[in-house]
Amino acid sequence: MTTHPVPAPAADLDQLCINTLRFLSVDAIQKANSGHPGMPMGAAAMAYQLWTRFLKHNPADPSWFDRDRFVLSAGHGSMLLYSLLHLTGYDLPLDEIKRFRQWGSRTPGHPERGVTPGVEVSTGPLGQGFANAVGMAMAEAHLAARFNRPGFRMVDHYSYVIAGDGDLMEGVVSEAASLAGHLQLGKLICLYDDNRITLAASTSLSFSEDRAARFAAFGWQVLVVEDGNDLPAIADALEQARAESRRPSLVMVRTRIGFGSPGKEDSFEAHGAPLGADEVLRSKERLGWPLEPEFLVPQPALERFRLALAEGGAAQREWETLRTRYAMEYPELAAELDSAVSGELPAGWQEALPEFPADEKGMATRAASGKVLNALAARLPQFFGGSADLNPSTVTALAGKGDFQSGAWQPEERQGAVGGEWGAGGANVHFGVREHGMAAILNGMAAHGGTIPFGATFLTFSDYLRPSLRLAALSELKVVHVFTHDSIALGEDGPTHQPVEQLASLRAIPRLIVLRPGDANESAFAWRAALSIRNRPVALVLSRQAVPTLDRERYAPADGVLRGGYVLADFEGEGTRLILIATGSEVSLALKARQRLHEEGLAVRVVSLPSWEIFDEQPALYREAVLPREVPFRVAVEAGSPQGWHRYVGGAGAVLGVEGYGASAQGDRVLEEYGFTVANLCRLALRVAGR
Repeated sequence: MTTHPVPAPAADLDQLCINTLRFLSVDAIQKANSGHPGMPMGAAAMAYQLWTRFLKHNPADPSWFDRDRFVLSAGHGSMLLYSLLHLTGYDLPLDEIKRFRQWGSRTPGHPERGVTPGVEVSTGPLGQGFANAVGMAMAEAHLAARFNRPGFRMVDHYSYVIAGDGDLMEGVVSEAASLAGHLQLGKLICLYDDNRITLAASTSLSFSEDRAARFAAFGWQVLVVEDGNDLPAIADALEQARAESRRPSLVMVRTRIGFGSPGKEDSFEAHGAPLGADEVLRSKERLGWPLEPEFLVPQPALERFRLALAEGGAAQREWETLRTRYAMEYPELAAELDSAVSGELPAGWQEALPEFPADEKGMATRAASGKVLNALAARLPQFFGGSADLNPSTVTALAGKGDFQSGAWQPEERQGAVGGEWGAGGANVHFGVREHGMAAILNGMAAHGGTIPFGATFLTFSDYLRPSLRLAALSELKVVHVFTHDSIALGEDGPTHQPVEQLASLRAIPRLIVLRPGDANESAFAWRAALSIRNRPVALVLSRQAVPTLDRERYAPADGVLRGGYVLADFEGEGTRLILIATGSEVSLALKARQRLHEEGLAVRVVSLPSWEIFDEQPALYREAVLPREVPFRVAVEAGSPQGWHRYVGGAGAVLGVEGYGASAQGDRVLEEYGFTVANLCRLALRVAGR
């Protein structure tokens, strides 16, 4: 790296470091001719103070588990984060800074988890990072309650977030902030970049509420720093925030967007476009920064930032020494902690999966899922989650695992533990009626590590959390979503609650695994598949109504779910061959139709296809064996939108689905009116077969 002596006009080391952050960001944005310079220029001082005086991290090991978590929720200010990462010593060379927003660089336009070392979560869609940080703080609190012992604070770190005006406007922030206040997440600290400018204009046009009063009402400590360049005031506010154990803290820092730019400071013009070559020079002149060279990193500034390597390395070594002593004192807990940190599941965990006997009356797949979840939880203490106020309906409560509530894990209680027992933090999270907040929080839990996060709601309400689900897939985060009440068969609640297009919508999300099991045993293997898949979110789609538990001596074993699709019942007898493909509650309908079609002289194979994504990733020979091209007569049946099914049925096939919305009536009646009957399915199959 080329560094330079301290420029004469900038003798103060703190100011030198802050301007290094500013102009490293400005130069990268100008070179890319794309980006957001205003936020890095305005927020550089508070970011510098946080990263050099308070943040516990080791740039040499970004994955150290007991590091503080930092989230840039205002992801458009990504160059500020990249400058911090480069300067403090993460594996992000200056050449990558110079390649900002270019093909294949490690400095994309908005922060992306897994692309840039030190980036905890993918941010950019505003509000997401804030809610992610809430999830991180919840995971820290839960794990601290499980593993900390007197003299052994194995899990003891803060979650910091920098958020802007746009973040605080988003509804997902209100959902997450409300829950964070209720849970008294004292180790969650948000620095609010209060510059009062958005991309299009001043916030005075649309955002005049009292933000301090709103967060105080949420149960947050609210601190105000009047000048975003006042380093002592910022430090004092952060000290106060860290000292508050029972309330998360919002530090409102009054900043100036584009600080130092003579023509664009305090203007929306500084938000989303490069300053321009002339304005860059004028800004450097105004702040006493050398006009040449670009990407200047003065040696004293670099040395100050790089202290993070020595300080972080020492903090990590101290923690590892403590962990060695902890393992001697509490060997079983230490082994559990190591397993949680690594994300590895214990050997033989699959043996906890229950088997369900054949039963024509059967049970709802949501009920089977609940039994499976609780059986697994006895073997997998990492489970941590709940529902959006729907535990009785989604059947996702973990029996005997306690509720995650503030009083169970506060630091002072950890010395004696609630009820005289450790680990009383509770694994059941009550998210309240906050679907979007729940999903974004789950992403934060997954990014934090140490738990298996899951959340539940009705399938139709997956629309409320789709942005977070998409980001989980983009970021390769392991979150399990349990979506129940999966079709028009739920009945009387009517079309507002009856999902139609949601399955097609979920299947359109790259990297998301969708699993819609057909009976109780398929539900068990769906959970096995969900837990076996690493670095991808999973959507389990489950029925409200009972479906038969299939006789597996008569039909193929349910472990075919692990391959996404399998031959459940094969061709029988002579005659025209036809394949019925079904998912979920329609699998039993296909089996009944198969018997009727056999009487009509058709040899029918029934394929259960609970997961398109897993099936499509199987070897071509397997897929051909299940759906041979030589059998062109195919009918798919699913009580949802037919969109996408023609990839499996081909031009000669047909799909029995739902083209419009549902209706309010008893579930059986709704299914009958929409054609999900043996007689109608048989008519469609015979027509496809040319009969």
